[in-house]
Amino acid sequence: MSDLRITPRIRFVLVGTQHPGNMGAAARAMKTMGLARLVLVAPEKPLDEEAFRRSAGAEDVLGQAPVVATLAEAVADCTLVLGCTARARRVQLEEFVPADAAARVVGKAAEGAEVALVFGRERTGLSNEELQLCHAAVHIPSDPAFSSLNLAAAVQVLAYEVRMRVLASGAATPTPTTVVAGDEAPASHEQLESFFGQLGATLDEIDFHKGRAPDSAMRKLRRLFLRAEPSEQEVRLLRGILADAQRMARLAADRPK
Repeated sequence: MSDLRITPRIRFVLVGTQHPGNMGAAARAMKTMGLARLVLVAPEKPLDEEAFRRSAGAEDVLGQAPVVATLAEAVADCTLVLGCTARARRVQLEEFVPADAAARVVGKAAEGAEVALVFGRERTGLSNEELQLCHAAVHIPSDPAFSSLNLAAAVQVLAYEVRMRVLASGAATPTPTTVVAGDEAPASHEQLESFFGQLGATLDEIDFHKGRAPDSAMRKLRRLFLRAEPSEQEVRLLRGILADAQRMARLAADRPK
């Protein structure tokens, strides 16, 4: 019996992959661990013969992978997004080792959430802007003297840890999620990003930054709200507050001096 059903809510997202063969090798690494959901974000080159040759039996995983233009589109319906990165960047994120990342991912998926593990370009990894879309980072503690890790190898490490966590938790065959009356669905990535956009605009309209660069404050606010894991209803409430703040700011701006 195929074990591709182990983690149907977990997707592996490859961003800006430069070599088609690496996409095929990543698909193979996933399938060996019972994973099938692959998403390709703006690859530099389309899938070709080499990509399918290197998938070596995982042609179904590779061939069914949707290709989208942006990372935001790839993870719009997710409630947990972890970005794999090789080095510290200006974007300060909570950081997990692979085993802890797998525990977080499998736990969320077991709750019925859509989750994503995101991998960047072979040479440069994920940009700061792309990491900003992630809730936390994953770092594979390779030897500092030779830290370069092939994309497919990084996918294999995370896929293995996910599989081990699934097997340890006895979740080899997912069961339908039970929704308890009164439970509030967690806000999706798309809903949170829309909230952050409105939050940034509101802070500008009320002159919160007083001429200071807004980046630092927004990074801290993003981390605060991501830690809180607000529900859809809570995000709607927050956006209602922001809408009123924006309305009052516009009334004040229109008032005669």
